[in-house]
Amino acid sequence: MALTPLDIHNKEFAKGFRGYDEDEVDEFLDRVVKDYETLIKENMLLKQKVQEFSDKLDHYTKIEETLHNAIIVAQQTAQEVKENALGEAELIRKEAEQETKRSVENNLAKAEKVRQEIEELVKQAIIFRSRFKTLLEAQLEIVNSEDWREFERYTSSIPAGGEDY
Repeated sequence: MALTPLDIHNKEFAKGFRGYDEDEVDEFLDRVVKDYETLIKENMLLKQKVQEFSDKLDHYTKIEETLHNAIIVAQQTAQEVKENALGEAELIRKEAEQETKRSVENNLAKAEKVRQEIEELVKQAIIFRSRFKTLLEAQLEIVNSEDWREFERYTSSIPAGGEDY
């Protein structure tokens, strides 16, 4: 058990033949009691401060852990947001590529259809020209035929005004 100031104060020494001066011993013991009481009070105050600092340190350690965890969560969230954004950007890029590809394919198909239509129109124009030429040649043959020459000779021999009939 620890020595208390009261233990020091109440301590009785046996008296010997040539013992110490009682007043000096009592005075010294009084000073020891006072110093011991002061040390005990200081020790208690220091223990109390140590406990307060320990509590504050625990509190700040918990805050530090909380902040550290919050930073980790924020970093993870930022990484997830970044990955999601990159994923969405990649998806948008792929969709744009597909849309562009579809558009190019549609335009190529339309161009091919127009080319085929032009080719068909050119063929029809050639056929029409050929038929029209054939028709004109046939009509020219008719106009240049012997029947028309005879008709011309016949009409040139008819008197003007129809007097002979």
